Amino acid sequence: MVETTLSFKYRLEKETPRLGPGGVTRGASVHEFPASVGIAGVSMRLEPGSMRELHWHANAAEWGYVVSGNCRTTLMRPDGSSAIDTFAPGDVWYFPRGWGHSIQGIGPGECHFILIFDNGDFSEDHTFSITDWLSRTPPDVVAQSLGISLEDVAKLPKGEAYFAQGPVPDDASFISAPRKEPELVTVHRYPLMAQVPRRVPGGGVQRTVTVDEFPISTTMAGSVLEIQPGALRELHWHPNADEWQYFIEGTAEMAVFLAEGNAVIEQYEAGDIGYAPMGSGHYIKNTGPGVLRVLIGFNSPKYESNELSTWLATNPPAVLSTNLGLPAETVAKLPKEEHFFVPKRAD
Repeated sequence: MVETTLSFKYRLEKETPRLGPGGVTRGASVHEFPASVGIAGVSMRLEPGSMRELHWHANAAEWGYVVSGNCRTTLMRPDGSSAIDTFAPGDVWYFPRGWGHSIQGIGPGECHFILIFDNGDFSEDHTFSITDWLSRTPPDVVAQSLGISLEDVAKLPKGEAYFAQGPVPDDASFISAPRKEPELVTVHRYPLMAQVPRRVPGGGVQRTVTVDEFPISTTMAGSVLEIQPGALRELHWHPNADEWQYFIEGTAEMAVFLAEGNAVIEQYEAGDIGYAPMGSGHYIKNTGPGVLRVLIGFNSPKYESNELSTWLATNPPAVLSTNLGLPAETVAKLPKEEHFFVPKRAD
């Protein structure tokens, strides 16, 4: 048996944050969370008017989920076209690697969102920011490139802004972006919580967005699980992706089975993140008195999951009896169809 001391839990919201004008961010890459080799994540909060400045990511695509509040994003595509979208709780965005964008809180109140990146070695502290770039470029080059004077260049920030505080671009102001038609789904926005969910009575609900529903999201997919008290997201594994978890609400037990007699069982609460490597067996159990809400990100655009209940149901009883050493009457009690969520046991 191979033993591991690796933890699949990281207390993201307990981390010392990076602070700026109207903004707070906490991040975890493989450097802070060694188990998370394929996916990195960030928890960010913006006050109304506060902006995560114009920037791009050279080594990862960005998949975002709004937990609370509202924000506006701007985006530039490599073909020169652009997009401006607003997001509310439960909405998802996706920005491909290398595409320039910004995020701004639009109120009322704070906007909290989770960013998931398809590269475990990603760091939010090492993105490419416009102020950092311009402050490191010779002033005469900046003046020539932007068509402004050297006096104007001297007014630019002397280093990376990262967060910038400005007015709120609401609909009572002239700085709100015009939009001609109402839209539920745009190229970069998918309203995940508006989706009619997969439902298992007594167990929970699942909402999932993949490249099939959200075509721009070519490297990532995501889910939100709501699990009832005592219920279980059953034993399963993903053959095509790592699973990154952000626990939004409630308490849970999550276990990762790594083969060779090795399993890691840990307890989670709101603000923690978890990780299940591709192919590893795992489950999520609600251990609290209320509904457990978990945001899940996958570093594959397609959602694939192998459920233990389905596997057992597809094998002849004699195979199960021989393999598990169980009498026929016990094998007859095993699942005959997929469970996905399993309600709390009556005993």
